[in-house]
Amino acid sequence: MHGEYKVPGGKLVVVDLEVRDDLLDQVRLSGDFFLEPDDALEVIDDALVGQPVGTATGELARTVDEALREAERDGRVTGPVAMVGFDAWAVAVAVRRALGLATTWDDHTFEVLRPGPLPPATLGALDQVLSEELAEGLRGPTLRFWDWDERAVFIGSFQSLSNEVDPAGVAKHDVTVVRRISGGGAMFMEAGNCVTFSLVVPASLVDGLSFEQSYAFLDQWVLGALADVGVEAYFSGMNDVASPAGKLAGSAQKRLAGGAVLHHMTMAYDIDNAKMLEVLRIGREKLSDKGTRSANKRVDPLRSQTGLSREQIVDAFEAHFKGRYATVDSTLRPDELRRADELARTKFSSPAWINRVP
Repeated sequence: MHGEYKVPGGKLVVVDLEVRDDLLDQVRLSGDFFLEPDDALEVIDDALVGQPVGTATGELARTVDEALREAERDGRVTGPVAMVGFDAWAVAVAVRRALGLATTWDDHTFEVLRPGPLPPATLGALDQVLSEELAEGLRGPTLRFWDWDERAVFIGSFQSLSNEVDPAGVAKHDVTVVRRISGGGAMFMEAGNCVTFSLVVPASLVDGLSFEQSYAFLDQWVLGALADVGVEAYFSGMNDVASPAGKLAGSAQKRLAGGAVLHHMTMAYDIDNAKMLEVLRIGREKLSDKGTRSANKRVDPLRSQTGLSREQIVDAFEAHFKGRYATVDSTLRPDELRRADELARTKFSSPAWINRVP
């Protein structure tokens, strides 16, 4: 069995192994990483032999770390162990992939959806519908680009409505407020001013990755897509993407009990900051000690950095994803839209859900 894991920003870790009586056997670690001293490689291999095939990623990583510490104490290695470009966790992920318990991008074909403009509550409901359908085996992994015609604010599942949103600004600008099923922060979204997508994947794709690690893992393609449109971008903090000109995007995530992971991102294209700060209270607090110029920098629009229309940017993102992974064009089925519309009415537009955290 063969498994590979490329550490984000690091090196490639490869594990080849056999299984005998439901135990790991003949484990061989390799890759383009750096490891000192040389004899630490054998210690790692030996530590993994005999582990049950169902051992969790964290336990495999602890086993490797403990074996290396013991080898240092016992003098079985010729010096302090240094792992450069990888760590015990990366080894554990490669083991799980070799066993077929964790998957890679290449193991999946992604359905690409561009259904056109939909009401904000329906957009939020589709996150739930498509995630549940993947968990139920009714649909494969999907990449869905959002479009909408209304002015909206999407708040995170755990955010306080009164702390985040100003009712006066909502009424003045005719804003629809929707609470997402994922965590994260509020998003002010006028038609045409953001680039937003949802990615629904099986939990096996992020097996062994923490929430922090999975953000970079699932958004790595975004950096490549931004480079295609001339934007130099990098990860900033746990779930943001920035450029030298300022913050570009933020991601949010939800892991469902059925085995689906919902991951989505919103990128600023041409946001009206004055309007946003009338609608979002938290934006004012974050920018209370900054001038207007700084406020503009925080949501530096993609339009000014690319000179492209929003549609051209979405097209470029779609083309990059399709060039990188196996994809098939898809559409929303009538039953999916009916279910999403029903959820939009009974849940995502309901005061009980929107005011879940007052």
